[in-house]
Amino acid sequence: MSSVKIKIIIGSTRQNRFSEHPARWINEEAKKVAGAEVELLDLRDYPLPFFNEPVSPAMVKGDYSNEIVRKWARKIAEADAYIIATPEYNHGCPAVLKNALDSIYQEWNNKPVGFVSWGGAAGVRSVEQLRQVAIELQMAPIRNAVHISSFWTLLDESGQLKPGAFDSLKGSAEIFFNQLMWWAEALKKARENKQL
Repeated sequence: MSSVKIKIIIGSTRQNRFSEHPARWINEEAKKVAGAEVELLDLRDYPLPFFNEPVSPAMVKGDYSNEIVRKWARKIAEADAYIIATPEYNHGCPAVLKNALDSIYQEWNNKPVGFVSWGGAAGVRSVEQLRQVAIELQMAPIRNAVHISSFWTLLDESGQLKPGAFDSLKGSAEIFFNQLMWWAEALKKARENKQL
């Protein structure tokens, strides 16, 4: 089987965000996975307008009116699987991430998604909300995730990531990737055989 294309999405655009650290770490871990072709996507590079179209993206069949949305859709369509690196804001996911999910539709369909999270309660409440959104977008959210507890303790006094900060998460990441790749390969085969 051809390689599995995984897009890793940095789910925050805030200044001085912590998001880059876990996203870049999981990106490097993903590069070690046999058969995976990995790309890191930064929502800062896709300044999507706040979704206010008159018709749902599910109804326009990929014919999006905004060029930035079309660019985002093309990039998302390339993937066989997604990893979303997300903080938790007020028991939920960042608005910019929800907007990126809401802005397109069919490009997400019939592909697995996994989550790396941090924040209050290690970001689990953000992930729970995102799993519901993913199901409505016809994605397959996997069970396993990488949850980062007390993320602020991973930074030194200058705000830089401490050496080996994520080493304790490598076991979780391995289980996570095994499950993501299984689903990615199964759903890719089904899409290619037009079973979905």
